Amino acid sequence: MLLGPRKSAADKATTLRQVIAAGTVAMPGCFNAPVAMLAEKQGFEAIYISGAGIINGLTGYPDIALLGVEEVARAVTYIANAVRVPAVCDADTGFGEALQVMRTVQVFEAAGVAGLHLEDQVMPKRCGHLEGKRLVSSIDMERKLAAAVEARSNPDLLLIARTDARAVEGFEASVERGLRYADAGADAIFIEALETEEEFGRYAERVQVPLLANMTEFGKTPQLTVQQFAHLGYAMVIFPMTTFRVMMKAVEEVLSEIRDQGSPEAWLDRMQTRAELYDLIRYEEYDEMDSKLADAVSEEEDDDG
Repeated sequence: MLLGPRKSAADKATTLRQVIAAGTVAMPGCFNAPVAMLAEKQGFEAIYISGAGIINGLTGYPDIALLGVEEVARAVTYIANAVRVPAVCDADTGFGEALQVMRTVQVFEAAGVAGLHLEDQVMPKRCGHLEGKRLVSSIDMERKLAAAVEARSNPDLLLIARTDARAVEGFEASVERGLRYADAGADAIFIEALETEEEFGRYAERVQVPLLANMTEFGKTPQLTVQQFAHLGYAMVIFPMTTFRVMMKAVEEVLSEIRDQGSPEAWLDRMQTRAELYDLIRYEEYDEMDSKLADAVSEEEDDDG
């Protein structure tokens, strides 16, 4: 199908659980549909939709909950529906309390995601690798997770609980929260901002459910490979802002080239060509469909004449 979902959300949710069960899954952050399509073309089995990528890319705002659920879901819909591989989405704090979480789950499920994560920060949330984070109580987070379980229409929708407790309450508290969140109905735990490979290993030993690791750059967590996380027993590894940061740096440099040299010619061999873009977005297929529709209308007009 050219317009609309490439694959049903229910099928994607089932696929996501299958690929996680088969081994560690790398999920590149995709902040728009073409990037998601490139990730799929490169052979990634799943993608990640970062809340920071959406709000930074669409508005230039920081990632401090300045967009509402409908605004985020609109962008998520375009990204998730552009590919056949499953997408896991950042749902921040659920955009409110337990009742709002129920609606958030329903909205994102309708947007086509195969999984989403909810975090235990107080609104307005902060980037997980910055100071000054505050957490809701474990009980309040458990209520949110119970609401999310109740709200999902497809039991295969992967509900991931993110805890930021390591930086606020310490490692032991992050373990306790992870265990409690799993008991409350979370299918997987996203442990944010661990500071050493050894901590990741100890966490996996203590919290024996599917785990998600965040490989964001320039943060508190050291850069580990997907292979290292596989050895440690992690199910998912996300790279939420990698593509966004590379894009921003490249754009900055080519803008400097145009400003200083008056032309981007020196960059031509580093650009995606027109043909490559058109192939990615299936331009010819849309053009053929448009021609067929035009021909059909012309035939009807001839018959009427």
